[in-house]
Amino acid sequence: MRRGKLRIHLGAAPGVGKTYAMLSEGHRRLERGTDCVVAFVEHHDRPRTEVMLHGLEQIPRRELEYRGSTFSEMDVHAVLDRAPAVALVDELAHTNIPGSRNTKRWQDVEELLAAGIDVVSTVNIQHLESLGDVVESITGVRQRETVPDEVVRRADQIELVDMSPQALRRRMAHGNIYKPDKVDAALSNYFRPGNLTALRELALLWVADRVDAYLTEYRSEHRVSRIWGSRERIVVGLTGGPEGRTLIRRAARLAEKGAGGEVLAVYIARSDGLTSASPKELAVQRTLVEDLGGTFHHVIGDDVPSALLDFARGVNATQIVLGVSRRKGWQYVFGPGVGATVARESGPDLDVHLITHGEAGKGRGLPAARGARLGRSRIVCGWLTGVVGPVLLTLLLTHIDADLGLANDVLLFLTLTVAAALFGGLLPALASAAFGSLLLNYYFTPPLYRLTIADSKNLVALVVFFAVAVSVASVVDLAARRTHQAARLRAESEILSFLAGSVLRGETSLEALLERMRETFGMEAVALLERENEVAAWTCAGSAGRRPVPCPEDADVDMPVSDHMALALSGRVLPASDRRILAAFAAQAAVVLDRQRLQSAADQAKELAEGNRIRTALLAAVSPDLRTPLAGIKASVSSLRSDDVEWSEEDRAELLAAIEEGADRLDHLVGNLLDMSRLQTGTVTSIIREADLDEVIPMALLGVPEGSVELDIPETLPMVDVDKGLLERSVANVVENAVKYSPQDTPVLVSASAIADRVEVRVVDRGPGVPDEAKARIFEPFPRHGDSPRGAGVGLGLAVARGFAAAMGGSLTAEDTPGGGLTMVLGLRASR
Repeated sequence: MRRGKLRIHLGAAPGVGKTYAMLSEGHRRLERGTDCVVAFVEHHDRPRTEVMLHGLEQIPRRELEYRGSTFSEMDVHAVLDRAPAVALVDELAHTNIPGSRNTKRWQDVEELLAAGIDVVSTVNIQHLESLGDVVESITGVRQRETVPDEVVRRADQIELVDMSPQALRRRMAHGNIYKPDKVDAALSNYFRPGNLTALRELALLWVADRVDAYLTEYRSEHRVSRIWGSRERIVVGLTGGPEGRTLIRRAARLAEKGAGGEVLAVYIARSDGLTSASPKELAVQRTLVEDLGGTFHHVIGDDVPSALLDFARGVNATQIVLGVSRRKGWQYVFGPGVGATVARESGPDLDVHLITHGEAGKGRGLPAARGARLGRSRIVCGWLTGVVGPVLLTLLLTHIDADLGLANDVLLFLTLTVAAALFGGLLPALASAAFGSLLLNYYFTPPLYRLTIADSKNLVALVVFFAVAVSVASVVDLAARRTHQAARLRAESEILSFLAGSVLRGETSLEALLERMRETFGMEAVALLERENEVAAWTCAGSAGRRPVPCPEDADVDMPVSDHMALALSGRVLPASDRRILAAFAAQAAVVLDRQRLQSAADQAKELAEGNRIRTALLAAVSPDLRTPLAGIKASVSSLRSDDVEWSEEDRAELLAAIEEGADRLDHLVGNLLDMSRLQTGTVTSIIREADLDEVIPMALLGVPEGSVELDIPETLPMVDVDKGLLERSVANVVENAVKYSPQDTPVLVSASAIADRVEVRVVDRGPGVPDEAKARIFEPFPRHGDSPRGAGVGLGLAVARGFAAAMGGSLTAEDTPGGGLTMVLGLRASR
């Protein structure tokens, strides 16, 4: 059985017309004779969307009972039995009611697709799982219903349903999306112009990436090698030299000239891992290209022009930016250079820009020595073997009676030459070959003791000896050096792997990195120094080891990191070959320092923002409590000052008592408010004392309507360790919230019980309850589950109550009430 095809209408926000577009597609298919049904559509009482259902067959929904309420979901079984050609399924990210066939609606859709049914569905960009954090940072709202990105990516067609923020807000204002009583709140919160613009950009970028993926897949399947200039993609070829920054900035300016331009910087490294590029400079260029909105790529290739062109064609680039060669004029005898070769082989569909820069024609400098340095003892041993060895061998052969013959003598001298190459390298081996040739000629080639050769065969033997000695010595020397070089490169690769891993994990602190650097290079101390400007004094940002130097001038090795930052090492002078890996450490140290400072600044900003948010939230939360006593005081004072009424002494006393009671409540409330504000900002601690719940809880219920609460507090309960003021406000907020959502004729039950070393206060209501996925959300500031039935409050009561409970070392959680409703459980520590 073939798998059905999935078509998704993707929108940036609710109300852009996804469901309308899906139903329009259903009508078009129906008119073409396709068997199309509505499996599930949520029109949200929008008249124009509801009209589109006319003429389409609708599969009856499945009714489910959950917590005393009836909900309707898509009947997957009925759709499968009906087996239409096309099914319209709205809201792909929807979470099904417990008891449904599947947990998520996208899983229902997968069943339909597996059964060979084509599906047309809808989803908003904020419901994609990978974008949850981004959407929350934009809108301040965390999306609980999500769909895996892979489900949407596998869709056969993705159609963007787009609408400008201004048009969407007009639709909202006209009442075409939400009911009139919700329009003002929506326009001032989620549907702000900035939010809608950011969500729209997010949707456009996501769809653009999918278009690129489809295009790449098509070009691969049809083996299209020719570049299609659908949009400007500019590849910048980097060498690791200082001219790379100029090239990146020029490419960025070229990309800005066309809409949707993209910059891709690429560094081609040889497959043997040998490179003279500066790791520090590459790190700076990577940061620069990423800051300009581009991407950095590292490609392996021995033929640089071919690798660069293959990369450009692979990413469907339209332009290549290269720098004018740094080689001097005479160096062109070795070849035309990378720029000229790329320009010649690029073809008509790929433009090549050669950019002049300040380093052009200055030369690339001598290549770094790639061989490992031999130790002094090995070099001395090599020279002794190559020079003294032939002398000793000559003395030995001239003082024994055995006549070995010239061929065997040559082999013995050749052995010494090879040994000299193994110990000391190429130069001692060459000296051994030359000196051995002279000794063989003088002592072992007739006529003896003369530098002349009588027999031409002996001349050939000596020439062959010298040539073989030089060749063998060169090969042995190269093998020895490559062995040492491989060991060094392996050590460097392990170090670079550690640095790369620390970047990805974000685990290495600056001190740990500097200590690793000190151990790697065997230094006494390492310090990262910085200063504000050229004339300011150096300060130490981090150090490892004993007695770090105070300035780079006092260090044995200094490595500039930036204009105002340097790495200073003391202990010994490092060879030039070690500076490459040191530069990588230096660049990583700067990154770690920046990350630590950014994290510290973010934590401070978050703490300040949280403090401001809590202060604002507390003021908003207690505003009704402030107004009530103020209104009572105002009414009592106005009555007492009225000249129209003659008050009796009893009436005057009653009005004064009301004023005093209101003033006491205000004083108590403002005191608790200020204490909580200081508590959240870390400037005050709660005062924990023993308290009896019989005394505190009745005080918390003074503000609720009479007869709306039943109290069940046993006298045998142990004392609790709490802050009385915080506990009173916490219980008051929870009870007021319960009364708000509880039916009018059903009182809220406040009970308490002792469990082990804790005392639990339970506030039980018989309201509509809260789904499991929303239980954590009701404790967040401002958002409320559903709408308040009596229009009071701003959704901060439970958030403040949980904050008070946590300040006392307690907890506040929500549970389902058996038979329907919600139970808030306040856990407190029992006194010992």
